[in-house]
Amino acid sequence: MNKFISRKGIFTSLTVIGIAVLTLSFYPKNDKLFELAKNLDIFASLIRELDTYYVDEIDPTELVTVGINAMLAELDPYTEFIPEEGSDDFRVMTTGEYGGVGALIGNRLGKNMIMMPYEGFPAQVSGLKVADELLRVDTVNVINENTGDISKLLKGPANTEVEVVVKRGEDTLTVKLTRKKIVISNVPYYGMVEGETGYIKLTDFTTNAGQDVALALQDLKAQGAKKIILDVRDNPGGILLEAVNVVNVFIPKGREVVKTIGKLDKVLSEYKTRASPLDKEIPLVVMINERSASASEIVAGALQDYDRAVLVGRTSFGKGLVQSTIPLSYNSQVKLTTAKYYIPSGRCIQAIDYSKKDEDGNGIYVADSLRKEFQTKNGRTVYDGAGIEPDVELSSRSFAPITYSLVTRSLVFSFVSEFALKHDSIVKPREFEVSEELYTSFVDWLQDKEYDYTTRVEKTIEDLEKYSEREKYFGDIKEALENLKKSVSHSKEQDLVTFKDEIKEALKDEIVSRYYYQNGVIEASLDQDPEIESALKVFADAEVYASYLTPVK
Repeated sequence: MNKFISRKGIFTSLTVIGIAVLTLSFYPKNDKLFELAKNLDIFASLIRELDTYYVDEIDPTELVTVGINAMLAELDPYTEFIPEEGSDDFRVMTTGEYGGVGALIGNRLGKNMIMMPYEGFPAQVSGLKVADELLRVDTVNVINENTGDISKLLKGPANTEVEVVVKRGEDTLTVKLTRKKIVISNVPYYGMVEGETGYIKLTDFTTNAGQDVALALQDLKAQGAKKIILDVRDNPGGILLEAVNVVNVFIPKGREVVKTIGKLDKVLSEYKTRASPLDKEIPLVVMINERSASASEIVAGALQDYDRAVLVGRTSFGKGLVQSTIPLSYNSQVKLTTAKYYIPSGRCIQAIDYSKKDEDGNGIYVADSLRKEFQTKNGRTVYDGAGIEPDVELSSRSFAPITYSLVTRSLVFSFVSEFALKHDSIVKPREFEVSEELYTSFVDWLQDKEYDYTTRVEKTIEDLEKYSEREKYFGDIKEALENLKKSVSHSKEQDLVTFKDEIKEALKDEIVSRYYYQNGVIEASLDQDPEIESALKVFADAEVYASYLTPVK
């Protein structure tokens, strides 16, 4: 939008606001409508005077957008303004569909690259690979462009062509692709894990999530699955109705899954299962963690409230707020919080109260003393106010500082990029292992690379040193601290031996991703994920499984 149009829009708004102020001037001074009109008039007047008198030229659209975003940030993190140019990205988030080439773009080592081509879509079918450096899209040099702008260049109507120039190793390749409608699957992988146990990875709640889960379950049962793990770890949520549809796969028709309660009557809704379930008896484990949010929590919480599944993992994020999208003028929209949702037991699992702020302006976590008890169908005690708590609590997995350093410095990524240039294929994901020979070659490759790091113990000693200096005790313990430093000083060479297994795991995931993409990474992790191992143990004994769904006497 150019400056002339922006000013015209502002002055039109001023006229409307002026009429509104005249109309509302007869209301009492404490009337909310009067206060609203008054403050809108002040805001519009301010923009007008800035545009007229400020020493430098201003962009009214940019200033107003900053003001809108700052205002909405005072409410909660989920209420946001979506300008016209952001509508496409919002549509992709909610529908999982867009026109493009089907590739995730990112920046590694200062270079714009293909980070993951989606299997079966134009980028992968045309031969583009992970770590291909993007040089040009059509006539646009993209070496110094940001990844968001590159993604926009690659997107476009289905059946249109786009030419991409990439660098792979020492070679420069030109690839012509035909864009198509990209539909991102909610279930990127499902398969048999062990014996008669099937596994479904649910990563999103865009359109058809319920159908995707139903089809996966149907196929797994045909393969002989008699127990199911539904994995919603790291799933941030999405469409509320799709959460209902996923629950409906396992819960009989006509059961309440969630209800929403807000300030207006029109947001008061009750969502029930509308179809016959695919299987209401098959033993079920749902895996959650601290990044399972919103629709994921509706699914996990409803299945827990009906005692239909055993939850394994860590307490979920705690998002019990519902957002609605409301159209605004000039093709913009606002996504705002309109209600709280309540799962079948009657609990709301919202963990943060944004109506109350701490001294830094952040929402406050619901105090334990204010959390209320609720009952599941079988009479088990569950609580509101802090996410969904699993029936089987697992500790968070942590990685050694050396592993973290090798991954975050992109050394694992760079080594595997060289490996992939020399190897056309590898065995299937669950069969592939990083051999001792390959690991040794990685260690040798690291010899001239920088990957220093501070261990947790070293960091603790550093903190102790700072505090002792601040509190005047340093002179008394200086010698002891120096001796302690020497005794715990890490050896990178030794750490490469001590933490070999988890470094191998990181190498395996990266290597598998180059040949089998996202599906392969998930499949490869099935045999090395301790949390999946814990889920399998729940199924090991039918009586133990049943005991998790029975009230403690």
